[in-house]
Amino acid sequence: MVEELLTAVVAAGVGAAVYMGAAARVVKQYERGLVFRFGRLREEVRPPGFTVIVPLIDRLRKVNMQIVTLPVPAQEGITRDNVTVRVDAVVYFKVVDPASAVVAVEDYRFAVSQMAQTSLRSIIGKSDLDDLLSNREMLNQGLELMIDSPAVGWGVQIDRVEIKDVSLPETMKRSMARQAEADRERRARVINADAELQASHKLAEAAEVMSEQPAALQLRLLHTVVAVAAEKNSTLVLPFPVELLRFLERAAPPPPAAPAHTDPAPSGPASEGPGPDGVGPLPEGGDGPEPVSPPPEPPALGTAGPAPSPDGSAP
Repeated sequence: MVEELLTAVVAAGVGAAVYMGAAARVVKQYERGLVFRFGRLREEVRPPGFTVIVPLIDRLRKVNMQIVTLPVPAQEGITRDNVTVRVDAVVYFKVVDPASAVVAVEDYRFAVSQMAQTSLRSIIGKSDLDDLLSNREMLNQGLELMIDSPAVGWGVQIDRVEIKDVSLPETMKRSMARQAEADRERRARVINADAELQASHKLAEAAEVMSEQPAALQLRLLHTVVAVAAEKNSTLVLPFPVELLRFLERAAPPPPAAPAHTDPAPSGPASEGPGPDGVGPLPEGGDGPEPVSPPPEPPALGTAGPAPSPDGSAP
């Protein structure tokens, strides 16, 4: 009798241990438990810790409540300004309603991934290339709103969406590099021109001061010589002031005036005698035309000629 009692107690203990092993469940701190009894969801959500279900009748489904990091595969699209780009992103979300996450959607992770890819392609088509490169905060907010709208019915809350990288074609990269170089060169030229303008004003003021004090120019010349000599070069370049050249030019005597020459009057050939103006041919080595007296007129008929001179020569 005692042996039968002990056997029954042992059998009951073993049965209870087996039952408790089959019914006992442990829900972790970052999880919540959903109990399905004969396929029907129980309203009570099991909190973290030790819990018991009915073996062979209940089935416990654990749902992770942690923030999930979901990478979005790179999506290729054409921006609004007709540039082909590849954009990848990352989505941070968590489950806030375990019952909706299990019942309302088959696989909430896959659903969020597909919605993120679709929204990312839509954002690429609506944005310009400059917005994708420099104005990502606004695009992240728009992408978060597009994904969060349907995810609310799935018991999922989108915590954050970030665009990770934007891949551009090589030709576009080279074009953007040339544009950046041209813009930097333009700014450098503007800065140099501004510096030249300021330097010209200062030089004009310095020239005005030096014009009032001529000794300042000589002092400046000596300072230049000292600066050149400090380099320890074998060749010394000594600037020559232009004012000294002007002083020497003013001090030099004027050159003698050249004699004036008169142009000879036109005359006939030498064999034909003097020309009509009474000017004979220009002798060689002469300084000017030699006047020729006109021939004497013959005496008129019936009149006596002039008396001869005592020496017998004609008058």
